[in-house]
Amino acid sequence: MQWPSIAVSGEDKQLNQRRDSLGRGAPRRSVLFGFAGGAGILATGSLGLTAQPAAAAATAGTTRHRFDFATGNAPLEVFGPVSGDPVRAAIEPSDATLIIRFSNLVAHSWFDAIAPYHPTAVGIHSDLGRRPASERATNKHRNVALMYATYRMYGALLPQYSAVWREAMSSVGLDPDDDGEDTGTPVGIGNLAAQGVLRSRLRDGMNQLGDHGGREYNREPFADYTGYQPVNTAYRLRDPSRWQPAVVTKGNGIFQVQQFVTPQLRKVRPYSYADPREFRVAEPTASNHRNAEAYRRQADDILAMSASLTDEQKMKCELFDDKFTSLGAAVGSASHGAALDLDGWVHLHAVADTATFDASIAAWYNKHVYDAVRPGTAIRHVYGNRPVTAWGGPGKGTVRIPADQWRSYVATPDHSEYPSGSTALCSAEAQSVRRFLDTDEVRIRIPRAKGSSRVEPGVTPHEDTVLGWDSWTDWTRECGLSRFWGGVHFMPAVEASWDMGRRIGDRAFEFVRAHIDGEV
Repeated sequence: MQWPSIAVSGEDKQLNQRRDSLGRGAPRRSVLFGFAGGAGILATGSLGLTAQPAAAAATAGTTRHRFDFATGNAPLEVFGPVSGDPVRAAIEPSDATLIIRFSNLVAHSWFDAIAPYHPTAVGIHSDLGRRPASERATNKHRNVALMYATYRMYGALLPQYSAVWREAMSSVGLDPDDDGEDTGTPVGIGNLAAQGVLRSRLRDGMNQLGDHGGREYNREPFADYTGYQPVNTAYRLRDPSRWQPAVVTKGNGIFQVQQFVTPQLRKVRPYSYADPREFRVAEPTASNHRNAEAYRRQADDILAMSASLTDEQKMKCELFDDKFTSLGAAVGSASHGAALDLDGWVHLHAVADTATFDASIAAWYNKHVYDAVRPGTAIRHVYGNRPVTAWGGPGKGTVRIPADQWRSYVATPDHSEYPSGSTALCSAEAQSVRRFLDTDEVRIRIPRAKGSSRVEPGVTPHEDTVLGWDSWTDWTRECGLSRFWGGVHFMPAVEASWDMGRRIGDRAFEFVRAHIDGEV
């Protein structure tokens, strides 16, 4: 079997270099994503939820890791500790849509890899049979299958870190070159589980391979093929109701115009529903500049919030802006608190990652329908260069500034405003996990050291802070509000997404539950 390599960074040379090699991958956080979200990959590392370190990072030679296959959790304990840095490095330039996607693909490979060892479960992407009860007595066979599924997925998605993935396999005595496909063995089941996910999703509408339309050379992974063009340019505002790309920079003297990220996501095949039109949200009437009073009021609400930001609000804005950490921390905390066994851990992550994946599709569908203006454009349109009271930038506090110099506290994403994708992801994840664990209670605690802000380093927060939530209701609420506090969404976008995300979370839970119960 030749395992595909996928250059998630868009560098076609990586795809070609790995074309004939085995898949060598295993990140525990999302990169193509999300993901977060996806939750499964994200939760395996960054917040101290993994008590026992596992395989060391790739070095000259193999470091053996004493991992207990009979009682342990291979994705969490073996791949988790070594994948954070490389996956974070690959994710950082990516939008949430790719993070969520990556996490979903890996979490689904986990689900399919252990389904044969469950009394009733049937894989989401493949049906690999049912193994005898004697093989289900401990986690041994599940963990071997999970190791191979994770390894194949990470190798296909992040081939540039193949040495790290190979080291993780070798560290626990597994052969990374074993590409067997015998469904009577956990090695074969793990390999086939990954193969089934890749076969199912590589051509699902996202243009992950960059070959849409028959493009053979210099492929462009995740490139738009829908022909989306913004009504406004970065330099001319033709319609103040519509999205305007911003001119952005990393402070390196290079300035670039935003491109709507992955507009083709609206065409991707979801899992738990047939058509995103089912989740079309109400029109954002206040974003219509012809409704002048409502349009100005929205802009004023953003300015007032900007002027009154607290340290806690700023740190929550930054947390929820980082899907890699926020979505993963929430599900990781829920999993840890529920003391789930290995089946439960995998199933929880499948539920959460399905919810965020399907929510992202519906959010992008609506973003394309309405193509709505972001707050920054609206503020400039209403006030031009007249002075307004607002946050004045890192370390400046609340000041009087020309309106055309106003900036959101967190960076404004590369796509239209309505609805809030971040809010939809949080709401969907929360509802799916709430349904799976049958409780609204969750204890999420995330410490933030004095001066640790990414936006205002050395300034915010003024003292050591712990961000905390005790229910999914509160976590979902503040995830949404953080996008308003941070200046990237008007409140109607947040409010519409709370309901849409909750409904999709229900669907995702029911979809995965049916696969767990074998009722598909």
